[in-house]
Amino acid sequence: MPMYDITTGTGDFISNGVVSHNCFARPTHKYLDFNAGRDFEKEIIVKVNVPEVLRAELKRPSWTHEHVALGTNTDPYQWVEGRYKLMPGIWEAFRDSGTPCSVLTKSPLLLRDLPLMKEIKARGIPISANLSVPTLDEKAWRASEPHTPNPRARLEAVGELNRNGIPSGILIAPLMPGINDSPEQVERILELAAENGATGVSGIALHLRGEVRQVFMDWLRSYRPDLVERYERLYARGAYAPQAERERLTALVRRGSPALPPPGDEYGTGGASRFPRRGQGPPEVRRGTEGRAPANDPPKPVPKQEPLF
Repeated sequence: MPMYDITTGTGDFISNGVVSHNCFARPTHKYLDFNAGRDFEKEIIVKVNVPEVLRAELKRPSWTHEHVALGTNTDPYQWVEGRYKLMPGIWEAFRDSGTPCSVLTKSPLLLRDLPLMKEIKARGIPISANLSVPTLDEKAWRASEPHTPNPRARLEAVGELNRNGIPSGILIAPLMPGINDSPEQVERILELAAENGATGVSGIALHLRGEVRQVFMDWLRSYRPDLVERYERLYARGAYAPQAERERLTALVRRGSPALPPPGDEYGTGGASRFPRRGQGPPEVRRGTEGRAPANDPPKPVPKQEPLF
């Protein structure tokens, strides 16, 4: 079933108040009349009324309590969430409506909302979490994910969640040939995942859809020019690496840990957020709240954040 953004009516889900800087989200910035390159790296869109809009949507008679997955396109716990604190209202809406939910994030900031997550669990509502840990290598981490939380802190967050009864796993993604795909790198992640009680580990090979391809290749030329020719061969036919390469990468993960269930399962990363379409085409409002007139207060300044891949 397609997923829709409840506050824009577009066919791509822009998650929970912020547009995160990762490769999956770049094309969605075009819905906001920005480009997917430098605009994406300088403009962060905050939907400050998303908890209220979500609560209203979940009260619709047509809502049948499908699983809602947070973070499948953008990270709801990127650092700007520390300022706007939108996620507590999101969790409360799921709790009060009895909606099954999950979250995928790079940030241990979700531990701030652990009490709310435990309330959801206590009511018998399916809830789970997964943290993205593509590498433990400091050089690769800082180059590909600048200004993100330390990957080891993410693994520790998985342990804390599991100790508190919230089933949590690890997503090793994206797996990038020649950058974070050495067996030694992956094996160490698997070891620490096991130590922290991860419910599963899954891996996804890098894919380069749309504008993301040019952005990534420009980054690669500056960071690892020795790999440019290899990537041009791997992605010569499109956004995805050849099947054999994808199987090689996923096998690195499967050797040491059970894979996560398919999206939407109780302990998986969750399926699409199945909200009905609202309106057509891209939104006209770029700042303030969606679905009502912008507030009179000027938008809060947000510093630049670097792109993630």
